[in-house]
Amino acid sequence: MPNTPERPCRIRVQRDGPLLVEGPVEVVDENGEVTESARFAVAVCTCRRSRIFPWCDTSHRCRGKQPAEGGDAS
Repeated sequence: MPNTPERPCRIRVQRDGPLLVEGPVEVVDENGEVTESARFAVAVCTCRRSRIFPWCDTSHRCRGKQPAEGGDAS
């Protein structure tokens, strides 16, 4: 559902994950570069590991993984 004055943009915050934003959206980075998406919803990267930044590619899933129990820690 598109954003309207009666229905503002919805952003869902996920712990250890991207921001889920109802689209279409326009993202402006710190250098002023504009990236647009016409999709009905997008995942915006917050960890900066994404290869397709500012969009999320699930690279955040690799963050903080611990070795399996009983495994060699060396």
